[in-house]
Amino acid sequence: MHSQILGPVITLVGWSLIMWIWLYARRIPAMKAAKIDIGKLTGGTGSDLKQVIPAKSQWPADNYNHLMEQPTLFYAICLTLAAMGEGDNLNAMIAWAYVALRIAHSVVQATVNRIIVRFTLFALATIPLIMLTVHAATAFWGVSSH
Repeated sequence: MHSQILGPVITLVGWSLIMWIWLYARRIPAMKAAKIDIGKLTGGTGSDLKQVIPAKSQWPADNYNHLMEQPTLFYAICLTLAAMGEGDNLNAMIAWAYVALRIAHSVVQATVNRIIVRFTLFALATIPLIMLTVHAATAFWGVSSH
């Protein structure tokens, strides 16, 4: 199966892995500065670090977590569209819009973290996700979406 919509899927997975690298690039130096000995830690979660490292050092990790949330719906609907033979042209362009908005959201959250900008980008990214879902539903139930 080769579908244009798989390009945005692969790209967002790749971006998520870049954010994974970014989170450790920020978190490890912050942990060293806070004199946290990683070798002696037992238990705990990433959220425990919010109490001891600067918030800005945690922002990429927060974004990485966000990339494990709503984008799971994106992956599911894109793979559904690809499997139904509906993953090309308009749906692929809509998927690229979603990915671009999510990458912009990541950059904002990991750098300046302005809530209103993040919220706007998140809300805008949800629109293409809704569109893809409606297109999948109409294709599945035989209703023309074009």
